[in-house]
Amino acid sequence: MATAFLVVTRNRDFRRLFAAELVVFGSDWFVMIPLLALLPELTGSGVWGGLVLAADTGINALLLPYTGTIADRFDRRKILIIANLAAFVAVLLLFTVRSAETAPLALVAIGAVAIAKAFYSPAASAAMPNVVDPADLAAANTVSGSAWGTMTIVGASLGGIVGAVFGPYASFGVTAVLLLIAAGLTATIRRPMQAPRDAGQQATRTRHALRESFGYLRENPRIRALVTVKIAAGLGNGVLTVFPLIAALHGAGVAGVGLLFAVRGAGALAGPFILGPVLRRRSWLFPGLALSMALYGIGYLGVAVTPWFPLVLGLVFVAHLAGGANWVLSNYALQGEVPDRLRGRVFSTDLMLATLAIAVSQLGATAVVDFVDERFILGGCGLVTLTYALVWRFATRRLSGREPSTVDAD
Repeated sequence: MATAFLVVTRNRDFRRLFAAELVVFGSDWFVMIPLLALLPELTGSGVWGGLVLAADTGINALLLPYTGTIADRFDRRKILIIANLAAFVAVLLLFTVRSAETAPLALVAIGAVAIAKAFYSPAASAAMPNVVDPADLAAANTVSGSAWGTMTIVGASLGGIVGAVFGPYASFGVTAVLLLIAAGLTATIRRPMQAPRDAGQQATRTRHALRESFGYLRENPRIRALVTVKIAAGLGNGVLTVFPLIAALHGAGVAGVGLLFAVRGAGALAGPFILGPVLRRRSWLFPGLALSMALYGIGYLGVAVTPWFPLVLGLVFVAHLAGGANWVLSNYALQGEVPDRLRGRVFSTDLMLATLAIAVSQLGATAVVDFVDERFILGGCGLVTLTYALVWRFATRRLSGREPSTVDAD
């Protein structure tokens, strides 16, 4: 199995896809951190920050069933480039958010970015097995899984610093430039990002494509279990709504908000490497997934009761180390077991369930954030995730040793 270093250095196309993902994830946080600090200043309420987070995930989730079929029907390279350019235009709208009256425009802009991401994410995930050799897929997933964590650290940290020093609009400008760079990197990838169709074969219509993918999930309990894994951390994601309040509670201010998001990213970056051996042992996959879900919940239960900010940071790191490992382990399993012709749709279902869970959690936290102590929100999110982990493990206990389905190459 190729090491993470070798798969990056010897595969030009994967290197460019990975670099484009780094840029996209970094630009996401360059927008979000300054915006989450700006909106309470303009409006005097924490509700707008929660609405922005919920719009980012909720709109994405609603579109994923459709965008997954697009990833299986059309050129994935073009989808990625167009998504980056559409997000670039949407970010420009943030320059008009200057007062409480214009705060709703932030929702419009972030909603448009979410639409672009809904097209980008399943296409990028489905494309990876075509960009790397089969022997390199596990290493490529470990590297790719680190992209989100790496750029959460860099994007959240630098986004907070640039926003504090130069103002949020400077961060928005940097984001716009980064999105153009990502489009350029993707345009230079040479390998095809999906298996070729037979000559004369027409693209499947959306309705039939959706029926086919749901039928596949219905007939494959192992795949069905894997696409429900990310729900656990998603249901705990309401904790992000109270990150600014937790930082304020501990006297850490805006820098503390950026630090919380950065530590979250550091954990997500470390998780795939620390739990990477699970990828090499099939029998460890389902227990490893259950353990990662449980650790996420336990981490935030600890955050809810600790009075010391450095310990808060440590527990957030542990929670997202588990969450990052959870994401990469389930992605790798799906990429190895789902045929190329269905991969975009299965990944869109996977992402849809995860983002719907995130949206539900964030909307729930937003609804009570002005009335309930933030520590109760943290504890509630952690308890929900831990409970889900235990139920999921019980429900899938007979699937751990089952042989995966044979994947056809087309």
